[in-house]
Amino acid sequence: MKRVIVISTSLRHGSNSDMLADQFVEGAKSAGNEVEKISLVGKNIQFCKGCLGCQKLGRCVINDDVNDIMAKVLKADVICWATPIYYYEMSGQMKTLIDRMNGMYEQDYQFRDVYLLTTAAEDETETPKRAETGLTGWIDCYPKSRLAGTLFCGGVNDPREIDDNPKLQEAYALGKNV
Repeated sequence: MKRVIVISTSLRHGSNSDMLADQFVEGAKSAGNEVEKISLVGKNIQFCKGCLGCQKLGRCVINDDVNDIMAKVLKADVICWATPIYYYEMSGQMKTLIDRMNGMYEQDYQFRDVYLLTTAAEDETETPKRAETGLTGWIDCYPKSRLAGTLFCGGVNDPREIDDNPKLQEAYALGKNV
């Protein structure tokens, strides 16, 4: 059994990327894993101030929701990020959270496998590449970890467009194989 954290970065409940996250959660649970989904909806996540206090304290000096999220990420075996693609990049709230997780850099972390689920209105194969590159930059700071899998669902705007999309089954299968 693995401890899996799924971070849904869309600020809209029931968004396309949130639906992919839910399917990943269900797949991982069906495989017997302990799974927690963290939605950024309603979370207080401020911008990094660049003070590097986190490097000394092992946590951020800003008192918001990031330290609790970071504590869960450190103890997880698998991390799955789900994000909508805005202007060919990860969502701003995902990038802000990644920046704020700088306090993990010097700490012992358990995660090895990292997954990325993305959705976008555009459906070209290169659409998620910048988001993958940005997440890979974060993963590179944790050399015992790797990008274990990605899933891109393009050509969707309205959540109703993804209801019968085979990508939902792919997200389930991806989660089942963590």
